Amino acid sequence: MLRLTVLYDNEACPGFTGSWGFSALIETGRDTLLFDTGWDGTLLLKNMEKTGIDPACISKLVLSHQHWDHIGGLPEILCANPGITVYVPASFSENLKREIKKRATLVEVKEAIEISDGIWSTGELGDKIKEQSLVLNTENGSYVITGCAHPGIDEIMDAALYYGEIKGILGGLHDSDRFERFKEMKLIAAGHCTAHKERIKELFPSKFMETRAGLHLELTKY
Repeated sequence: MLRLTVLYDNEACPGFTGSWGFSALIETGRDTLLFDTGWDGTLLLKNMEKTGIDPACISKLVLSHQHWDHIGGLPEILCANPGITVYVPASFSENLKREIKKRATLVEVKEAIEISDGIWSTGELGDKIKEQSLVLNTENGSYVITGCAHPGIDEIMDAALYYGEIKGILGGLHDSDRFERFKEMKLIAAGHCTAHKERIKELFPSKFMETRAGLHLELTKY
């Protein structure tokens, strides 16, 4: 099983509420991980409740980068799940890392690291804005989960290719226009800060999907 549920995004499925930011839950059958928290923790928990997810069941939280719309819900998650393991880029502010350590087990990420069985962080990428993405490795290929893709699609994809052929990418793609990197993929699920959504949809209509809060995806079907 490899299931992804979008919990927070600018747009939302019926019955859910959208807001600027991103968060996704990843379930493998062995582990449950949360990737980013959006900016409004109360809204994140409400959307979790609507999908039947108990925040206390999440074993690991991965934060892509230190922007308000990806870490704003952190206090609510730490209160709902004290002691959770939190993976952050090593470049996070020392003050924030100190506060996280008071309530959780902190892991600072610099290089690529395996976070769960078959789930890897790309490591801290980028120049001005440091960011980590996730690579979900399966027998049939890998899926990349991004927060905002500030380091650029080329750098993220080059890091992810170490784990095999990339079947899909999901999350915010910012202003990347390196569309040729999507050609061999089976799934392009973009939302949040993606500047060229319409262009990507036009180029890859059969592969494109817009991420929305409440969206469920069984990744192994693609």
